[in-house]
Amino acid sequence: MPTHQKHALKDMTFAEFRERLPEKPVILLPFGSQEEQGPHAPMGDYMLTEVVAAKVAKASGAIVAPTIPFGWGDFFRTIPGGIQLRPSTFAAVVEDFVVAFLEHGIEHILVLNGHTSNTPLFDQTLRRIRAERGVTVPLINLWQSIPDPLWKELHGDQVATARGHGGEPLTSIYLHLFPDLMRMDLARPSARSEAFGLPTGGVNNIRFEGMGVNVPLNCHEVNADGMLGGDPLLASAENGKRMVDHLVGFCSRFVEHMRRCDMRAPTLFPADKDT
Repeated sequence: MPTHQKHALKDMTFAEFRERLPEKPVILLPFGSQEEQGPHAPMGDYMLTEVVAAKVAKASGAIVAPTIPFGWGDFFRTIPGGIQLRPSTFAAVVEDFVVAFLEHGIEHILVLNGHTSNTPLFDQTLRRIRAERGVTVPLINLWQSIPDPLWKELHGDQVATARGHGGEPLTSIYLHLFPDLMRMDLARPSARSEAFGLPTGGVNNIRFEGMGVNVPLNCHEVNADGMLGGDPLLASAENGKRMVDHLVGFCSRFVEHMRRCDMRAPTLFPADKDT
């Protein structure tokens, strides 16, 4: 007999998982990516989502499924070492992942997304699942769930300078969770190049007369290191711990709220199938 409750699906026997089903557990589906994060940080940022999701499961009593380490982001394809799924592949993986639980009557499913570029494809796929199967699957974008007051507390007036792909929040979270993998000797602030003689606003637009014009750019065309904003030199392990603590608390509170919901009836709360 185990001396403590398991929270990771990969660690459970099927009998142990089956025993948990009567409690209608919340299942966490973590998604990340394998892509560059600047010259100073590991490319496997799915590791961060994996750790945060495991902490959420332990804090909330949810069950965390294995992490999907690959996402969509064609604009990162030009830098070696990344693994990008095609949109159709990613959508199929999401659907198969969710349906694997729905087919067994498990309807309290929460996606923890650690790769923002996945979001539009998640929206399309999860809407289709709801239309076809009647179950709503919420999604939390982890790195967008750090509130402005905490950003202000950590970085003061330098928030805008600190934030961005290659900078914060991932650099601080890496320094907290995986300090031995970091190469802060290679860290440098992001500097955006011009495209078509105009300032770039990221991989999706250029600025003309102060307004955005959508253009499909690759990350290296915005910055040779693929850094789309942010200054990693402003990061710290202490900031990373504060961010992780917030995310674990925020996600755990949502899990507790979600337990009371009927995921087939968004307009009813709390769930009461007898009324």
